[in-house]
Parts: sequence; structure tokens; C-alpha cells
Amino acid sequence: MELGSVSAAHGSVESGTMAGVGKCILVTGPPGVGKTTLIMRICENLKLSNPSIKLQGFYSQEIRQGGERVGFEVVTLDGRRARLASSTISSPESRQWPAVGKYKVDIASFESLVLPELKIREDTGLFIVDEVGKMELLSSYFFPAILNILQSNIPLLATVPIPKFGKDIPAVVRLKNHPGATIFTLDKSNRDAMKDRIYPQLAGMLLKP
Repeated sequence: MELGSVSAAHGSVESGTMAGVGKCILVTGPPGVGKTTLIMRICENLKLSNPSIKLQGFYSQEIRQGGERVGFEVVTLDGRRARLASSTISSPESRQWPAVGKYKVDIASFESLVLPELKIREDTGLFIVDEVGKMELLSSYFFPAILNILQSNIPLLATVPIPKFGKDIPAVVRLKNHPGATIFTLDKSNRDAMKDRIYPQLAGMLLKP
């Protein structure tokens, strides 16, 4: 997944040519390393420094029962929730849902919440997408919405998974190869400091016309 990697203290940053259109910061790293936590901390800082900024998008969250992970849900930045996937639901409808591992993916539920959040509006300041992964990409409308954002001049902050068994998701490769993308690789040694590296770059994007 790491293309054109540039070594840095406690991690790596990979950069494209930073085109004027399609400003995009991608955060990658292994599952459970703290990508979602990092994204939300950055959002909180942005709101404190610029209370009028309009943030749109979503983040993903585990659903647990008795300490066991049984699914995932998507949550908008204003707290609305919808099911993304489940390993426990059993219904005639769910038998038709596609599977990723042991999880059945509820595409209709995902799309009903997320797609409206990815529509470009005049007052949108930044899009947050956590994450661009296998489950989300089962929606045929999801990635085109991401590409539409990249064609605008509105910055995108997104998380992407690392390659599994050395194979990267084609849509993720396309994002990483986008000329306006900068990629930050998160690990346990750099996750506390990474916010201070990403935030100034993202804040600079938001200041530009």
C-alpha cells in the first residue's frame, strides 16, 4: 500500500504532486491502531479553531455484545447512526446481503445515511470519510461520490485500510495515486504525534480558496 514512501521519524508520509484540485489527506494503518480516534481528534480541533466550519461525512464504529464484536455501524458527525454490517442478524432480507468475512453488509442501510452526507453543498468546508474499505465499497454509489468530492475544491480527510496479504483494494490504489493526495501511515509509535503533523497541513488546505 505504501507507494513512494518517504521515511520520517516514527512513521512515513507519502505525497503526490499536490494538485490544486482534489486536496486529499489519507490516513492508513493496521486495524485497531487508532485511525478513527485520530480523525475525530482532528475534527474536534478544527471545530475549536474554526467554529463556523461545516464538516460533512461519517466514521465507522464497532458494535459489541458481551465484549465480542458482532458488527459495525456508521455514524455521521452530528450523531446519526445506521448499521453497516452484522454477524448476528438473521432474516430473509439479510440472506441476500453480500458478505465480508463473517459479516453481512447492509448496503441499503449504509447508503441511506452516508450518501446524503457526501453530497457537495455550497457551505461544505471539509469531508470526513472513515473509511474507504471493502464493506463501504460494496455500494456502487459510494466511490463515485468520493471521486465527485475529489473533483471539487473541497478537502477530503479519509482513512483507508492497509493491504491484506499484499493485495490492495483497487479503489484505494486509485485514491492513493490521486495527484492531490498525501498519505500518512499510522502505527502505535507515532499515533500520538501524528495529529500534530496532519492538523497544520489540513488547516492550511482549508484556508486556501
